[in-house]
Amino acid sequence: MTAPAHAPATAPATAPAPVLFVDDEAALRHAATQALMLAGLEVIACASASEALAHLGGDFPGILVTDIRMPGMDGLGLMAEALSRDPELPVILITGHGDVDLAVQSMRDGAYDFLEKPYAPARLVEAVGRAQEKRRLTLENRRLRAGTVAPGDDPIGARLLGRSEVMTGLRAQLRAIAQTDADLLIEGETGTGKEVAARALHATSARAERPFVAVNCAALPAELIESELFGHEAGAFPGATRARYGKFEHARGGTLFLDEIDSLPMGLQAKLLHVIEERAVTRLGSNDAVALDLRVVAASKRDLTAAAAEGTFRPDLLYRLNVVTLRLPPLSARSEDIPMLFLALLEAAARRAGRPVPEVPGAVLSRLAARDWPGNVRELRNAAERMALGLEAGSAPTPTPEAAASGTLADSMAAHEKALIAATLAAHGGSLKASYEALGLSRKALYEKMQKHGLNRDAFREE
Repeated sequence: MTAPAHAPATAPATAPAPVLFVDDEAALRHAATQALMLAGLEVIACASASEALAHLGGDFPGILVTDIRMPGMDGLGLMAEALSRDPELPVILITGHGDVDLAVQSMRDGAYDFLEKPYAPARLVEAVGRAQEKRRLTLENRRLRAGTVAPGDDPIGARLLGRSEVMTGLRAQLRAIAQTDADLLIEGETGTGKEVAARALHATSARAERPFVAVNCAALPAELIESELFGHEAGAFPGATRARYGKFEHARGGTLFLDEIDSLPMGLQAKLLHVIEERAVTRLGSNDAVALDLRVVAASKRDLTAAAAEGTFRPDLLYRLNVVTLRLPPLSARSEDIPMLFLALLEAAARRAGRPVPEVPGAVLSRLAARDWPGNVRELRNAAERMALGLEAGSAPTPTPEAAASGTLADSMAAHEKALIAATLAAHGGSLKASYEALGLSRKALYEKMQKHGLNRDAFREE
């Protein structure tokens, strides 16, 4: 099946800026959105000017296409407000037959172009393409003037917290990978933050202004997985009444995150391998391949090397994905990070709930650090949410006799000492001096205890 008549013969090699399309007429809005999506473009469709303004901050990376005649604030009012926020924003106006003179005047007032109804879908795609190229050059010039990353802007450091040696190394790995276009495989237990790491990588990379598309492969119904990933043409299968682009096309120019990739059926793994290798996708029901420019980040809670040995995961797909492999540690491997991480999660939870941040006694932080967290950061976040809502004090449950009998008194005391030191360091912002004074220890004694418990001294500051 050939591509729809209104789709361009070839798609652009990289995904251009998103299109904010505004029209109060649902049928016209839907038709234009479909035409733009089938051309491989990202579209934000809005039914009113007020809805569109929510997207138009000074850092909006896309272009604006708006109808002139709309109830409430019309297209001209929307353009004026948009240009007051960003004078270099390309605005394309859609006019009726009687508004042509008005549109011409609007171009003198800052509009980039206008389209007269009825317009051909190809004309819309063409006008949008020119406006996007102008936007690309504008944003590139801004970055050259201001630098690609604002001072202090460190998504990896802000999202992957912890002073432990393993987290310090993890952040260094991610920063190095972010400077490349290499695909990435992330392995780790449930709740360790695989998607958080993928989003931080994307936000630090050169693709940060393009889409981050997350797909939970395990959550997709088996009969819909292929269509969701690759898209389909109208009539490709019963119920496919119109063409639709898939997650691969939606992520063009950006990052596609495939979570729980080990859950994909073997047959689909073969098709996924072909798309990743060729960097091109063919929609179901079509013979035309669409070029892709994206980074693929896959994640699994299982060891995929073991899965490949068991015959449940394709070895060739594993070899293609693990150009770089990142293994996220469980909380049990970085218990010294728990107090600081819990306090950060608690503050965020309280802010979301509109409540004051509760004070957390050092003894509570010590108990949290000594607890086993099988659900990892996700479980710790839930505990912080409950404490922010005043549902619990965050203390550990009373050990059962069986649990108490599982370790010696010396083991329990050592675990408590380690947790107390970690909590004190977190409470004093990582200051070694303030911590050993608070604990009533000498500098040498604190260093010896940190070495004994595997707490990396270099992860903290001296003063």
